[in-house]
Amino acid sequence: MNRTEDFGYITPVYTGAVKRYCQTLDLKNDPELIKTYIHWHSKEHIWPEIPKGIREVGILNMEIYLLGNRLFMIVETPADFDWDSAFGRLATLERQAEWEAFVDKFQQSEAGAASDEKWQRMEQIFQLP
Repeated sequence: MNRTEDFGYITPVYTGAVKRYCQTLDLKNDPELIKTYIHWHSKEHIWPEIPKGIREVGILNMEIYLLGNRLFMIVETPADFDWDSAFGRLATLERQAEWEAFVDKFQQSEAGAASDEKWQRMEQIFQLP
C-alpha cells in the first residue's frame, strides 16, 4: 500500500480518462473472521491468480478499505470499460470461482452469490465543484 503517515493514500496517475466505480459490502461482524479476511487480501497471501485475472479483464486499479465490518471498494477502469462483460469474463478465469466461494464465508451475503451480487455499486452524490 502507498499509505502516508496520516492514512492518506497515494493514487495512480493515468494518461487518459478513467471510470471509477465505488462499491460496498459488509463482512460478518466477527473480529477473527475480519482479521483472517485482511490476511488473505494482503500482497503476501492473496492467491496470485486473483489480481492477475482482475488486470486481465481491463481493471487498472482496485482498492478495498475497511471500517469496522464495512468494506468500501474503488475500482478504476478505462473510460470504455464494460462492467457486465468484464465481470462475466472474470468469473470464468482461473481460480476466480474458487476465490469467491472461499471469501463467501467472511461476507454478509447470500451463500453462493456472485461477486456483483454481493458488492453493491454506490451512487456518487457529491463531487467538489
